[in-house]
Amino acid sequence: MKKALITGVTGQDGSYLAELLLTKGYEVHGLIRRASSFNTQRLDPIYRDPHETDVHFFMHYGDLSDSGSLVNLVRNLEPDEIYHLGAQSHVKVSFDIPEYTADATGMGTVRILEAIRSSGIDTRFYQAGSSEMFGSTPPPQSEDAAFHPRSPYAVAKVLAHWMAVNYREAYGMYACNGILFNHESPRRGETFVTRKVTRAVARIKAGIQDKLYLGNLDSKRDWGYAPEYVEAMWLMLQQDEPEDFVIATGEAHSVREFCEVAFGHADLDWEAHVEIDPGYYRPTEVDHLRGDPSRAEKELGWKARTGFTELAKLMVDADMKLLDDEMSGRLVRQDRDH
Repeated sequence: MKKALITGVTGQDGSYLAELLLTKGYEVHGLIRRASSFNTQRLDPIYRDPHETDVHFFMHYGDLSDSGSLVNLVRNLEPDEIYHLGAQSHVKVSFDIPEYTADATGMGTVRILEAIRSSGIDTRFYQAGSSEMFGSTPPPQSEDAAFHPRSPYAVAKVLAHWMAVNYREAYGMYACNGILFNHESPRRGETFVTRKVTRAVARIKAGIQDKLYLGNLDSKRDWGYAPEYVEAMWLMLQQDEPEDFVIATGEAHSVREFCEVAFGHADLDWEAHVEIDPGYYRPTEVDHLRGDPSRAEKELGWKARTGFTELAKLMVDADMKLLDDEMSGRLVRQDRDH
């Protein structure tokens, strides 16, 4: 049984990756920060599957800012594969907390790489890169395109990327970077624009709210479906030699287009509900990201399967069901209280 360690296991990608690896027979370990409230909801499917009586999934408390806990965990577990997904990953927030972002997102990667090196274990390391590293570099962006980061988050990811390359070249470590373009799902964080839109659609349709406030509607992104993107992560660590790959659909769509599809799917006029709030603009904008996934298609045999329109619609359907479930739960509790 292969053993994998996932940082950021409670996030969108971490939860999907944990599920994928369990289906492949892995023993999966996740790194989780101690918090005063539960933040493991995305992992509920792992624990709730009635067909799984013996789930090989374990969580360990630790933090990317604490090198000691990382060294001890890596040394004790001796994982075959490490997927480093943990980070402060919100671009807009990174302008407000640049020092923390640099430490968690950039230096956190250095600490894990050092934990691997100092422990002397033989493991394969995946670093979660980001299309934000390209910033203002003209599309399409490939593995050979120059980085021009336009946020503290993107700068920290560039640091993490080159550290992985450096440890690969300096110490012969199996370390690779997945430069993933935007990938979404019903598990996307509620403050990210796609999920913000689809949650608002559900609430507006239900009559709970009327307006949605957004920033730059003209920025274009290459949007894919997160469960497919974690498959690419796994494939990268199964190759004979470590390489860096762009993972993307090859298509770009604007935030405006996403609104049109999402609201339209619920028979709503997006223009009647969406308003611009300058407070959501970034100090430096990234206007157009569109990846070139040809190397991943050729060498990994990976290709995005879920299209833009299908993605927006499935997210709206999921948020409408989630809201319906929440409202039903409230009604049940109210009836019980009375």
